[in-house]
Amino acid sequence: MKKTILPVLFVISFGAAQEGLLLKDFEPVSIYNVPKTKIEKAKFPVIDFHTHPYAKSREELNQWIRNMDKYGVEKSIVLTYSTGKRFDSIYNIYSQFGDRFEVWCGFDYTGYNEKGWSKKAIKELERCFKVGAKGVGELGDKGAGLFYSKPSIAAKGMHMDDERIQPLLKRCGELGMPINIHVADPYWMYLPMDKHNDGLMNAFTWKINTSNENLLMHQELITTLENAVKQNPGTTFIACHLANCSHNLEILGKLFDKYENLYADVSARYAEIAPVPRRTKAFFQKYKDRLIYGTDMGFSESMYETTFRILETSDEHFYVKEHFSYHWPLNGLDLGDETLRKLYYENGRKILK
Repeated sequence: MKKTILPVLFVISFGAAQEGLLLKDFEPVSIYNVPKTKIEKAKFPVIDFHTHPYAKSREELNQWIRNMDKYGVEKSIVLTYSTGKRFDSIYNIYSQFGDRFEVWCGFDYTGYNEKGWSKKAIKELERCFKVGAKGVGELGDKGAGLFYSKPSIAAKGMHMDDERIQPLLKRCGELGMPINIHVADPYWMYLPMDKHNDGLMNAFTWKINTSNENLLMHQELITTLENAVKQNPGTTFIACHLANCSHNLEILGKLFDKYENLYADVSARYAEIAPVPRRTKAFFQKYKDRLIYGTDMGFSESMYETTFRILETSDEHFYVKEHFSYHWPLNGLDLGDETLRKLYYENGRKILK
């Protein structure tokens, strides 16, 4: 009798647990006996090309500097989105730390539909440059138009290849100001939010409203980036987050093959590339002259340790719940020294120079 009851009870118990557990609450712990490497400092000096004004006090700024020192980060690029008094205020705070921070401004889209807007926007760009802005960013377009701008309005319907913004892009090149641009979002944000969506946990939170008829889709946004880069060969562009092409890095590779003025940072896409380490490593090695390090994830010690672990080690099948919300495990890319040097600082110094 026991031989027939126990298996049935096991099935019932297991089925109840399976039905009651929500995917958002799934927090697996790796059981594999594999190396667990703790990175105490980056293998080479680092320039972080993608941060924001995270620190809200002098003590937080001091802690940020201490963490940078501990992990070997020479400089952090602070992307403010900002113009006007807001940019000036941020610049005055971060410039107190000398070369440890470099502050970039945004574009002012106020009146972008009015005649003469480009000239007014260029005037503010030049003013920010005189204050101390070394670059522009992060610009952003997820389909409805350029919208990362503080304190001005979003420029709905105006994309990176719009003729109204071309004078600003050209002027950035003349001033030696690189442009950091966020186009699209990870591909699964555009897919149906169903059981087949590979990145559902993040995709549902950041999903794109594909029912909007005026919204540009993923490939259309990549095309606006390409047009802007092509039309402004004298301007350096940095497509942040690997141009949101983690699902198919060949899309970005084809752009690299055609345009020497295009780079990409790896910020905030570590969880998207770590599940496919061999494919990603091959891409990083091939395009090591065009990729730069970035974080976009705050300034905590665990954040630096995690990004360096993914880039430097061959660790397999690990989870970092505090930074990533996907359900899949992470793997180290085990990048070689030449690739790491270029990614961490050589390409960045070339851009800043």
